[in-house]
Amino acid sequence: MSKVKTLIMGAAGRDFHNFNLIYRDNDKYEIVAFTATQIPDIDGRKYPAELAGKLYPNGIPIHDESDLQQLIENNTIEEVVFSYSDILHEDVMHKASKVMAWGAHFKILGGEPTMVKSTKPVIAIGAVRTGCGKSQTTRRVAQILKDAGHKVAAIRHPMPYGDLAEQKVQRFATIEDLKKHKCTIEEMEEYEPHIETGTIVYAGVDYEAIVREAEKEADIILWDGGNNDMPFYKPDLNIVVVDPHRAGHERLYYPGETNLLMADVVVINKIDTADTEDIDEVRWSVREANPNAVIIDAASPISVEEADLILGKTALVVEDGPTLTHGEMTYGAGMVAAEKFGAADVVDPRPFTVGTITETFEKYPDIGELLPAMGYGKQQMKDLEETIAKTKCEVVIIGTPIDLRRIINIKQPSVRVTYDLQEIGQPTLVDVLKPFLK
Repeated sequence: MSKVKTLIMGAAGRDFHNFNLIYRDNDKYEIVAFTATQIPDIDGRKYPAELAGKLYPNGIPIHDESDLQQLIENNTIEEVVFSYSDILHEDVMHKASKVMAWGAHFKILGGEPTMVKSTKPVIAIGAVRTGCGKSQTTRRVAQILKDAGHKVAAIRHPMPYGDLAEQKVQRFATIEDLKKHKCTIEEMEEYEPHIETGTIVYAGVDYEAIVREAEKEADIILWDGGNNDMPFYKPDLNIVVVDPHRAGHERLYYPGETNLLMADVVVINKIDTADTEDIDEVRWSVREANPNAVIIDAASPISVEEADLILGKTALVVEDGPTLTHGEMTYGAGMVAAEKFGAADVVDPRPFTVGTITETFEKYPDIGELLPAMGYGKQQMKDLEETIAKTKCEVVIIGTPIDLRRIINIKQPSVRVTYDLQEIGQPTLVDVLKPFLK
């Protein structure tokens, strides 16, 4: 019986996980290629033979998603497996329509069949959109568990932008480990806050191999999700974060709505800065979609070092890159700080951008007057540094999860914004974590 010729649409994360778990040693299928989007410079490479298994001694090519039609028609592809996240339901179906018109089946793999079972308890933290506040929620959960005497390992959703074979299993315990693994800004933004609070982080490409290593040193595994993707591990408790600044999005994006429907606990974050009407809308939406979920109200209050440097000054606001790009947020912690501490004006960086940063604004024109901290590679980091240097401002407000000044040179006076999760009222995360604290 001939193999089903298959193509996997991805973004260097869920696609590799789906392949490893469902297709790697499955001789019923032939994976002809991956396609990639959202992440720059991943196309034109190969999923290496060292990870692809015995059926793919030459590895598997990765193409840009713009080549999809040509790949389907030239290779007589029978099935296309959609495998990336944070995309409108409507846009998923537009892609499905094209795939079907070009002659192939369109397929999405289910949640539980793509979840690895751990030998240790797993607490998953996910979201309905990029930028809802997963990171501070995960840090808060980790601290509660550590305060109870548990050894915790956070396994972070993949961001394999370097040598995929070398990144099969990665462990981060110190800042030096970030340098050792040649992390991008996007990776450091997720790993560094955990490291600073004493939580071991695992990441990489092969997530079954990763969890087996983490199980050796942890009592409890935390799944720290990326984008709005589903957990890669079968959770014993599934916590999902929603954002009233984007009310309605919890039901409009794939697979965020799936996360909402699977949630045991829903955290309504940012209620200190959201409109009451939007908070009420999200609460009603959660109750309608998942009436059995426990709802926790929370805020992410900001702290700013040397906040007096902002008052009356013209400010360049630098925010988390993915939150502004495919996350579609129009502001973040940096803008909140600019308003709260009295910046005279926020400077539009677009006249000063260079290279890949200019390209980012061309691809995502709705970013507006904020500067996304894009840093998927050395060139992009260099372009970010040059853009900041060229921007005429009196202060740079850094609203990213890491201190950019450790990575790039910022010549202007600058301040860093930090934020942590704070539950408001009852119930709290301690309440829902009680079964794990014994």
